[in-house]
Amino acid sequence: MTLKKLTLKPGVNRENTRYTSESGWYDCDNIRFRQGTPEKIGGWQKISFAKFLGVCRSLWNWISLDGTNLIGVGTNLKFYISRGGAYYDVTPIASTITLGADPFTTEIGSPIVVVTDAVTEFFDGDFVSFSGATAVGGITVSGEYQLTLGSANTYTIDVGANATSTATGGGALVVAQYQIPIGSAVEVPLTGWGAGAWGFGAWGIGLPSSNSLRLWSQTNFGEDLLINPRGGGLYIWDVDGNVTTRATLVADDVGASGVPTVINSIFVSDISRFVFAMGCNDYDLTVLDPMLIRWSDQESILDWTPAATNQAGSIRLSHGSKIITSIQSRQEVLVWTDSTLYSLQYVGAPIVWGATLMGDNISIVSPNAVAYASGVAYWMGVDKFYKYDGRTQTLRCDLRQYIFDDINDLQYEQICSGTNEGFNEVWWFYCSKDSTLNNKYVVYNYVDDIWYYGSMGRTAWLDSSLNKGPIAATYKENIVIHELGNDDESETIPVPINAFITSAEFDLDDGHNFSFVWRVLPDITFRGSDVESPQVTMYLYPLKNSGSGYTVPASVGGTNNAQVTRTAVLPIEKFTGQIFTRVRGRQLSMKVESTGLGVTWQLGSPRLDLRPDGRR
Repeated sequence: MTLKKLTLKPGVNRENTRYTSESGWYDCDNIRFRQGTPEKIGGWQKISFAKFLGVCRSLWNWISLDGTNLIGVGTNLKFYISRGGAYYDVTPIASTITLGADPFTTEIGSPIVVVTDAVTEFFDGDFVSFSGATAVGGITVSGEYQLTLGSANTYTIDVGANATSTATGGGALVVAQYQIPIGSAVEVPLTGWGAGAWGFGAWGIGLPSSNSLRLWSQTNFGEDLLINPRGGGLYIWDVDGNVTTRATLVADDVGASGVPTVINSIFVSDISRFVFAMGCNDYDLTVLDPMLIRWSDQESILDWTPAATNQAGSIRLSHGSKIITSIQSRQEVLVWTDSTLYSLQYVGAPIVWGATLMGDNISIVSPNAVAYASGVAYWMGVDKFYKYDGRTQTLRCDLRQYIFDDINDLQYEQICSGTNEGFNEVWWFYCSKDSTLNNKYVVYNYVDDIWYYGSMGRTAWLDSSLNKGPIAATYKENIVIHELGNDDESETIPVPINAFITSAEFDLDDGHNFSFVWRVLPDITFRGSDVESPQVTMYLYPLKNSGSGYTVPASVGGTNNAQVTRTAVLPIEKFTGQIFTRVRGRQLSMKVESTGLGVTWQLGSPRLDLRPDGRR
């Protein structure tokens, strides 16, 4: 009898067959590696019971000068400031007008009101607020509503109460405030400049906001927050105002000069605090140039007009067709176009900022696909991963074929990334081939140089030291804090996090003779579990020959699976000593899985008790 110790190398490898990856792991979900061995990931908890409207694509966390912890939350429908777990709507107002006399029409027994507005351009799903109306059909229209397009110059709103008569009215003093147009929650086919091949579409012409994926960029200027909806203007939310005070257009501020009005993304440099507009309209023009970078005067959000007395300026990049995103690194600003990586460095007047080409013929899938950790930028391209640590390199990936064969390439722009520096990880969330929602993730551990993956729906991620763990936005219209507890607590009732890891196929003996596994000595710790008797299930899958298929189907129970259970109350580390099995084969694959509430675990080095069992 021989005891075979199973110590497999960390990381999951799907680049080869199960048998070629013999000394490692092949499949997993909701696990990570610590000191070379797999363990279940931490749980997550909602920050509050409050909800926001829409799909969140942007998070930003900061502390105001009075010590208030604030989170900027940009969704496809709204922009919020989260304080104390509550969400305050600060979405900018696009226009305020007084409607024509008697703009409302009601129908008896219906809550639907027809609104006439022959002046404003509005889109289906936009938000509008009314004040100053008189009663019509037994209803007084007041407050905020989401509109539905009707015929020319009209739309409908649902007031939530049935009209008592069919009538037209509302008076001559009805004021309507239209918020900036909403955006799409998913990516849709685009038309216009930059949407297809080079030169396709008229310059500066794109789809209305309601037809394109709504992405926000946001950053601090001091304690105030600068925000920009892609393709829109530059807005500021003043932290000194009431938390319900809406963000305002910087170009409308007193003293504003040359502020870009159409911008794809914004950025504030750590060096001397310049505000950048990445992809914007040029001076005295209104159309967007997707390769133009403009910056304000130093320490100013108002002065964008170059002069001998300031450092405002611009530069147009030459490689690529549009700027995708930018981040601050140690001594430079990194800017990605759809084919190139540039480095912007402060050089002083008169040039102010100079651009250096750092990588060409590269790709990047979305504005949120870049993460920065330990002085290195990591990002996802359309068919590989990259890193930049002073030079641009392809990132070695053991999951490249598996991940990129499974991505929905029509939903690239939904891909988001972030760091989890407590575990030396970079995460990317993406839509799988058959999904239009982010439902999968892939993780790179940059210290151990290993990869793993799983299933999880997140639309935005931010690794913030101002919270107990990374924060992320879910499809349940709330924010959760990760690495808290052991379960999914994004809703009222906790749900178990199913976690498993499966090894590649390995030889029991020499790969030629059969072996009989009659006993398993597990090596698992349940340290950190919340329940008195946590457990996992261990599966052994035997094979006659590598690649031949398992001898006993995974669905069959009995002797091919067993529970490993703590036999003492926390915190004593006492485990099941042995499991008796009846497994025969030349090769074997092992799986460890947990499905219960309050359970966490870390796998060590199990041992198999083997007997020689012939060649046939």
